[in-house]
Amino acid sequence: MDQKIIEDIKNACKVMMQGGIILYPTDTIWGIGCDATNEEAVRKVYEIKQRSDSKAMLVLTDSFTKVNFYVDDLPEVAYDLVDVATKPLTIIYSKARNLAPSLIAADGSVGIRVTSEMFSQALCRQFRKAIVSTSANVSGQPSPACFADISEGIKSKMDYIVKYHQDNKTPAKPSSIVKLGNKGEVTIIRK
Repeated sequence: MDQKIIEDIKNACKVMMQGGIILYPTDTIWGIGCDATNEEAVRKVYEIKQRSDSKAMLVLTDSFTKVNFYVDDLPEVAYDLVDVATKPLTIIYSKARNLAPSLIAADGSVGIRVTSEMFSQALCRQFRKAIVSTSANVSGQPSPACFADISEGIKSKMDYIVKYHQDNKTPAKPSSIVKLGNKGEVTIIRK
């Protein structure tokens, strides 16, 4: 991995360890991120997005091993869904745990995506905890398709902005979202 990318990851991790907020590229769109276990940091993200904390945000991890740490019961069907997915897939799991309380929905669920994109996967691996991943926009506004579309207002509220991928103009798309029920039933939320 390029030395500049390694430095970028180290800097982003250092900021998140201190409770800071980052702007970073994911396997889908650019995201606002923080330590998903730090309630104060998560609240800052809700404030930046001007979003009600009754609207849960998803988190990224780099492996199913970590997903197991954040949900009480990881249904076998989750592995199958990820295997057959043709684009990034966020799965909403029941019985979330070990996360900032405001990330967990009223019904006890949380959305988690295992990223396979090089940068966000390396960032999650280095940070060793789940990272909040919510679109880099004020709630209700369109999600930015690339870094250039992110408002200065959002950028000005970040403690660190990742340098990697800023010049990429390829429009990104959000992930598919499915919800897994307690008995393994699958509900498609977004294709």
